Amino acid sequence: MVSRLAQASEPKGCPSIILFLAGGMKNKTAIRTNKRPLPDTFRKLIIFLSVFGPATITAMADNDASGVATYCIAGARLGYPILFALVLITILLAITQEMGMRLTLVTRKGLADLIRERYGVKVSLFIFAGLFIANMGTLIADVAAVKTTSSMLNLPALPSLAIVIVVTYLFVTKGNYKLTQTIMLISCFLYLAYIFSAFKSKPDWGAALTNLAFPHGVAFSRQYLQDYVVIGLGVLGTTVTPWGQFFISSFAYDKRIEGEKLIYSQIETYWGAFLTDFFSFFMIVATAATLFAHQIPLESGEQAALAIKPFAGELAGTLFAVGILNAGFMGIVIVSLSTAYALSEFFGLSGSLNSSFKESKTFYILFLAQLLVAAGVTLFPGVSLFRLAIATQALNAMTLPFVFYYLIKMTSDKELMRGYTNNAFQRYFALASTIVIAFASLYTLAAVLS
Repeated sequence: MVSRLAQASEPKGCPSIILFLAGGMKNKTAIRTNKRPLPDTFRKLIIFLSVFGPATITAMADNDASGVATYCIAGARLGYPILFALVLITILLAITQEMGMRLTLVTRKGLADLIRERYGVKVSLFIFAGLFIANMGTLIADVAAVKTTSSMLNLPALPSLAIVIVVTYLFVTKGNYKLTQTIMLISCFLYLAYIFSAFKSKPDWGAALTNLAFPHGVAFSRQYLQDYVVIGLGVLGTTVTPWGQFFISSFAYDKRIEGEKLIYSQIETYWGAFLTDFFSFFMIVATAATLFAHQIPLESGEQAALAIKPFAGELAGTLFAVGILNAGFMGIVIVSLSTAYALSEFFGLSGSLNSSFKESKTFYILFLAQLLVAAGVTLFPGVSLFRLAIATQALNAMTLPFVFYYLIKMTSDKELMRGYTNNAFQRYFALASTIVIAFASLYTLAAVLS
């Protein structure tokens, strides 16, 4: 299997930049960029489409309702300069998601499975506890967003929420992997609403694009810099999530992608990372051009949909709300599935979308229990999506160093990875990011407690 994996992971005509980012490619000097006949192009396209799904869905699910709220708050509070951090975060997302994908396709095991086998139950319990708490906070924020945006769209809130939860449970438990993936990919198209809203906001595109290269255009006061670190950590936590590291691993394994198709999955991983923050860029631009420019305070993603209407128009605000509703639905499915997957792998239980309820009872019961608990919490008055979103994403970011430690360590293990280890760029960028995240987490804790 190793020889076939090595051969298929080095297809002719593959761009060298892909091989550099992918890591672990053997005999790189033997690769040539010869032109291939057209049928071979079609063959590669078919192979790519056969593996397409897990990386794109995982990355796009980072833009769930709590993620949208965080991006909106970042744009409204910090303006265009936060886009500089988004570029670095996108690179980190691509690198770490590729590590998780490669780890699974080479070892044929999920990330949680490997942590339990190699580091024991105590470590598994510690990481799962942090993952579960952060995921429940994210899930509650997603459910709350569905409830609130339903009212904004003149839909009955409680019946709409009940329908979303029931439909979600039925298509996950009664369907299969293919159905779940198809519905999630269709949901990705609705993120186009944010592009329309951004253009209707009439932003300063010059300032937006140049801030991707270096932050400028605002007064960098001490308070602004403190907000930049705290909210920036939230942006990091909603983009590069602990649950995302486990979900991409489990979802790819559940799809039964062959190791021979590794290079195609790696390409999809980079595409997914770009795509998710492509839409995040427009969310930030829309709120920076309207709310930050006019110094309008913002406390939730749904409020952003209402606040941009006077500047971008009724349709832009409505589409923004539709986008949040869709993001909430997508987050409800993916985040709750990631917890169920992690529990199954961490503790050696059966858990697969291709298994029946009877075969994976614990997996599906935990999936349903999360939905019911999150729905129950949102029925209490005074649940602030804003505070919950920022707190949850900050907790996500604080959990990342622990997850990254094991992810980097295992994907750098030559014996485990059979030669498909991280390259120097991946290893050092991920390590440096882990250290920065750890210090930013400590600073955020100190800022919150002071």
